[in-house]
Amino acid sequence: MYNIEHIGIAVKSLTDSDILFQRLLGTSSYKHEEVPDQMVITSFFMAGDAKVELLQATGIESPIHKFIERKGEGIHHIAFEVEDIYEEMRRLKNEGFELLNDKPKPGADNKLICFLSPKNTNNVLIELCQENKETSGITP
Repeated sequence: MYNIEHIGIAVKSLTDSDILFQRLLGTSSYKHEEVPDQMVITSFFMAGDAKVELLQATGIESPIHKFIERKGEGIHHIAFEVEDIYEEMRRLKNEGFELLNDKPKPGADNKLICFLSPKNTNNVLIELCQENKETSGITP
């Protein structure tokens, strides 16, 4: 069973969106982080047991920049926390889902991540994520 880990929202301005979500959720962002591999700067808010991740592009080649150009600001992806990302990737591939990466990549908030093609998921980009045990000091 999956838990929703976070909902990713593509934004043009992290500064403006931080203010908006602080007012909306009644709490401050607990973390800003740049993820060079994904070409984004992120801001995280707690929302109950899940998180809201705001994503601002760091350049025109960023997937977030391209998303905003095509669709405007809004929900970019839903991330589900998994216990074993490698096993889930194998399982989902065997179920016929198209994975957008062959192996997990480092993501924000000390996570390993993998995306599923929206073509297989009702046009919703799905992210699988797992705590990166290699960098957290936990033996895999």
